[in-house]
Amino acid sequence: HHREEEQKEERHQSLEMTSTTRKKKFKTSEEEETFSPSELSIAAALALTSEIPQDYKLRREAAILELEQRGQKRIRFGNEMEKLEKEVIWNCRLLRVRADRKALRRKAVEKARVEKEYIELRSGRPPMFWIPLRAHAVWERMDVTLACTVLASPPPQVTWYKNGVRIDPRLAPPGKYKIKNKFGMLTLHISRCSMEDSAEYSVEVKNQYGEAYSFATVLVRKYYGKESGFDSEIYRRSLMAREADFAFPLKPLFSREKEPFTLSCYFSSDLLEHQRDITWFRDGELLQNSDRRELKYQDREASLTVSCAYKEDEGFYTIRVPSLDGYKEQTTYVFVRDAAAETAGAPGSPLNVKCHDVHKDCLILSWVAPSDNGGSPILGYYIERCVAGSEDWVPCNDKPVKTCRYPVLGLAEGETYQFRVKAVNKEGISHPSKTSDPVTTYDPSKDNRVTVIPYDDGRTIGICKDDVEGHIKIPLPPTNVHASEVREDYVALAWDEPDPRGREPLDYYVEKSIVGSNSWQMVNLDTPANSPRFALFDLVKGKSYRFRVRSVNKYGISEPSLPSEPVTAGAKLAPLPPPSQVLAFRDTKTSVVLQWDKLKDGLEPLGYYIYCRETGTEEWQTVNNKPVTRNEFTVPGLQPGKEYVFCVKSVSEAGLSESSPETEPIVVRPAIARPSAPHSFVLLNCGKADMTISWKPPKRKGGTKILGYFLDQHDASELDWHEVNIQPIPQRVCTVSNLKEGHLYEFRACAVNMAGVGEVSEPSDLFRCEEWTMPEPGPPYDVRCTEVRDSSLKLHWEAPLYTGAGPVTGYYVDMCEEGSEEWKQINKQPIATTHMKISELETGKCYIFRVRALNKAGIGPPSLPSDPVVAKTKPGTNEIELGVDEEGLIYMAFEAPEKNESSEFIWSKDYEGPPDADRVQTEEKGNK
Repeated sequence: HHREEEQKEERHQSLEMTSTTRKKKFKTSEEEETFSPSELSIAAALALTSEIPQDYKLRREAAILELEQRGQKRIRFGNEMEKLEKEVIWNCRLLRVRADRKALRRKAVEKARVEKEYIELRSGRPPMFWIPLRAHAVWERMDVTLACTVLASPPPQVTWYKNGVRIDPRLAPPGKYKIKNKFGMLTLHISRCSMEDSAEYSVEVKNQYGEAYSFATVLVRKYYGKESGFDSEIYRRSLMAREADFAFPLKPLFSREKEPFTLSCYFSSDLLEHQRDITWFRDGELLQNSDRRELKYQDREASLTVSCAYKEDEGFYTIRVPSLDGYKEQTTYVFVRDAAAETAGAPGSPLNVKCHDVHKDCLILSWVAPSDNGGSPILGYYIERCVAGSEDWVPCNDKPVKTCRYPVLGLAEGETYQFRVKAVNKEGISHPSKTSDPVTTYDPSKDNRVTVIPYDDGRTIGICKDDVEGHIKIPLPPTNVHASEVREDYVALAWDEPDPRGREPLDYYVEKSIVGSNSWQMVNLDTPANSPRFALFDLVKGKSYRFRVRSVNKYGISEPSLPSEPVTAGAKLAPLPPPSQVLAFRDTKTSVVLQWDKLKDGLEPLGYYIYCRETGTEEWQTVNNKPVTRNEFTVPGLQPGKEYVFCVKSVSEAGLSESSPETEPIVVRPAIARPSAPHSFVLLNCGKADMTISWKPPKRKGGTKILGYFLDQHDASELDWHEVNIQPIPQRVCTVSNLKEGHLYEFRACAVNMAGVGEVSEPSDLFRCEEWTMPEPGPPYDVRCTEVRDSSLKLHWEAPLYTGAGPVTGYYVDMCEEGSEEWKQINKQPIATTHMKISELETGKCYIFRVRALNKAGIGPPSLPSDPVVAKTKPGTNEIELGVDEEGLIYMAFEAPEKNESSEFIWSKDYEGPPDADRVQTEEKGNK
């Protein structure tokens, strides 16, 4: 009875608590929280859903089952409420944790989105065509590809047009148009051109920052067939097959001031008649034969020779050879170093001396500061002049000029002059610059004083103002007197001659006055100016002046002109700032690519000088002695494996800027890129249901070794290609199984290196799957050349996989010059090894080789021809040193100047493998 009374009391207290209390605290083992009745009801409802953890449900069901087994049919109300409240607290905590996680996830996504938009906004730029479209002329039924390169961020929307109408490949016949956009390379491929495809094609690129357009014309020529007596298409293709190509790329050339240099380009074969019109360019400017320059072509070599080099001869040189598809060209850079200074520490010579604003008795001379100041700041420049054809040099200034611009006065009208400039620092004076081009003084207003009136079918009447202004005696004053240039050393004045001027020639007197003063002082009383130009050199720096001019002729002197605006003398021209950021990137094993930001606020420098130094040294070396105008440059001639830092200076009329921040140190190594496509597939063996295929490696390996290849096959009776291997195979030989006998198959492959999967090759020829039963051996493969010298090389190949009716007993080697189809057998007797030394080659010529195998049944088919090779010793090639020491031991030594971290020395004997390790001891030290 007492227990029943306690239960009633507890029920009553529990009901009163839930109905009258708005907030109740429940203390758990972890924390204390407060809930309202509405929150409790919501949480309780959620607790009965699937949001309750699975392990908690299991524990609750187990507890209920245990209570039922004990037979406890009555459960006190307060205990059940306590359990429910604990469930509510537990589920509220779970819900809060999940809500917090979702909120954090939303914040992270939002922050990533904002960051991405900010990066895109910073890198945004309007489209710009780096390489525009060019015109094409093709024969009927030929394919043509229009290509251009665009730079833009974000990637633009691309639209192609034909005669202003948008091209939609879906509306054209299948395969007529193929449009691609790959890393900014835009292409439009038009297949089997007809006369209707002759049109003007354009491409529009657009993003949110702007748009750009490029246009090109396609001309389709009619092909009339063999019936016309001339098969033009076949003839054209035969010509293209016989066209000469470059034997190897042009390499950078390093020369020195006032010394000769020759830039040579070798061809794989003799140039055809339509290819003989070779042109050379320097920095885009066409070059011609001159007293210092000779262009010639002889014996498959085109050369450009400069008899006496100046720094103006430095730059990008391009050779262009015509072809039926347009032209082929190669570009390299020629460096011209400073000549040795007569005085140690003297600066280099200035360059690019030019004349501007030429008049009867004066002109403006400009030049570019040298890249090398000799180790101390340049104090100024001395200018010298001479009459063209003489060597009598006369100084034009007594004090060094601070800037790279100077007005030269006191010249004679109608005389031809040349100028040169010297730089000076505290150590001495530089060599003189290259002389300027000859310039003749003249009156530029003379042509403006003659009026030409046309009449009567092409005839003209010339009326000179001198004939109608004879009534003018005392001249009028000049007008528009102003300062055209204000520099630290001088103030240049310009004005307009009076109108009408009169018949008599005019001279001019210049007067000056300090601002605030009413007194005027004549400046050039003894030497009146003959032209409406004058320069003053001895003005007090910091003071303001006003100027006026009087005209004078034989009849008298005019009234003074209106005064000019106040001019403050001695204003110092500040150098431009350097580029703000310079980045260095790996390029080849001897070169590095530099990129830097252009100057801001619209500042336009004359160019940039680049400097480098090896890490650990303090001496900076000049890279270029002629300013480069682009903000990217490839620095060649570096030592492989060495570490360098670089900086850049801006060049302006005021001289050189301060150095830019140094780049991060960079080790000279080849840049890693994806390899190009394999090529030249050949069938080595064939069974009833399998084929063995081989191919040649990519021409460009991407700066690292090839890790393997992927091969695809295609049955000519099907549409899809199929992968042969999932994992890359290291060899260039692969046996493809499970083929259908009698079917035609073609293959393609791609190479893999550390940078990724390279380009996919073009499909091979079609091979029929039929078992070989011929008695002769199959073709050898992998024909390659090593140890190339001026008159010899070593040829290697692999034995054929199909031996025929018997083992291979020997090989024959054939040779021909590139561009010719006449093969010549080298060895009269077969050789048993898979290598052979080829001698008596002609230096500079390009050769191709092939090999045929022999067995008792006869000679098999030839191998694929080798890649073309020029018989010429590569600069820097070393030979193996051989000798015998005092103990009678043979020793051999080899030095590899271009060794890097990935290189390794591999010794072999008779080209068959390493020598016997028990009889040979090898040692490596650095690159030896």
